[in-house]
Amino acid sequence: MDGAGTAARRESAVVNDVTSTDFFLGRELLEDPYPYFDALRAQCPVTKENHHGVYMVTGYDEALEVLNDPEKFSSVTSVTGPFPGFPVPLEGDDISGLIEKHRDELPFSDQLPTLDPPVHTQHRGLLMRLITPKRLKENEQAMWSIADRILDEYLAADSACFIRDFAGPFTLYTIADLLGVPPDDQEQFLYTLQRDPHRSEGSAIGSTKGDAMQENPIEFLYEKFSAYIEDRRREPRGDVLSSMAEATFADGTEPPVRDVVAVAANLFSAGQETTVRLLSSALRVIAEQPEIQRLLREDHSRIGNFLEEVLRTESPVKGDFRLSKVPVTVGGVDLPAGTTLMVVNGGANRDPRKFTDPSTFDPQRSNARQHISFGRGIHTCPGAPLARAESRVAIELLLKRTSDIRIDERVHGPADARIYKYVPTFVLRGLTELHLAFDIAESEA
Repeated sequence: MDGAGTAARRESAVVNDVTSTDFFLGRELLEDPYPYFDALRAQCPVTKENHHGVYMVTGYDEALEVLNDPEKFSSVTSVTGPFPGFPVPLEGDDISGLIEKHRDELPFSDQLPTLDPPVHTQHRGLLMRLITPKRLKENEQAMWSIADRILDEYLAADSACFIRDFAGPFTLYTIADLLGVPPDDQEQFLYTLQRDPHRSEGSAIGSTKGDAMQENPIEFLYEKFSAYIEDRRREPRGDVLSSMAEATFADGTEPPVRDVVAVAANLFSAGQETTVRLLSSALRVIAEQPEIQRLLREDHSRIGNFLEEVLRTESPVKGDFRLSKVPVTVGGVDLPAGTTLMVVNGGANRDPRKFTDPSTFDPQRSNARQHISFGRGIHTCPGAPLARAESRVAIELLLKRTSDIRIDERVHGPADARIYKYVPTFVLRGLTELHLAFDIAESEA
């Protein structure tokens, strides 16, 4: 729930009880973690939380200090953080050798976000050969027809869910087009990754239930893309998948099939999830704030900066973890080798030292794009241009095809007592459902 009447009491309780709040396994911060982040930052921009020994980096400059220094900080636990923890004790003043020796024992160890140089450099270079500016431009042209096609059905329905019935399919079909997934297979992707009734939100990455990582969606993607790449290496067809199969590392060597598959699977799964959350946060703002909706309708060129402010105020990823390889000092705080840090996007993006009046949503904020929601440094999100383009296309078409967008009060309640539910993880930030009401534009009637 997200009732305004309880907001002040909740903020006061969090500020006064910050030491006893378990950000990772507790559920009291799912609705609104921002007073907690503010309280941590007020103590110190680099503060150790009391339950799992994680140093929470909530300051903007301090966050950049960590993200921009892969020499001192490893990304090996970037996805999982303190769960399940490192498989052996981290002892000594340089744990680089231990990290490399035990890296493969950790979940998602072959995924791009967890890799360190030089392997990360190789794999990211491979990815950038798959999503060239030319391919992204071709994909953006396809987005318009994909979005229009899904909107036809979505806008005609009486009680559709924006996330399930538009944002989810739109982002999936878009990235399927980008990576050349055959049209005949795309419905299987949609069912397995989004519609399977046995797929649980609560067992996602960073579940507040403390569950082990569930890799079934990744396994599905590995299986499908392995078959595609192996087939195209045997019999190239001149299509996108053939280009993917023929891609090489920067030195000209052919990567193992598994490496190509890992890069494609990560782009498919991570890009889809974060863009769905970005779109739902954006539409909630548009539906809740008529003045902002009016500004965007009057001038679609404002959509770009509006999206940056959505990213600043509601980062789809709450944060990334880092593991210090050697003794370090961050924000004046000395940390030994083997320290787990969480760079908290939602905290750094609301640091008043960087963003004036940070809790206020300002669609015309001049430095909104300086948020860190897409990361910084060598792990800057390679799919950021795709996410921005998808979101801009979707919002522009929704505004063109409607004359008004509102929250569906039949589902979410009246304005003074809204009810929203959030993804129950400490990694992802976003709504599980968003129901909207529309007035269809006269041109559509």
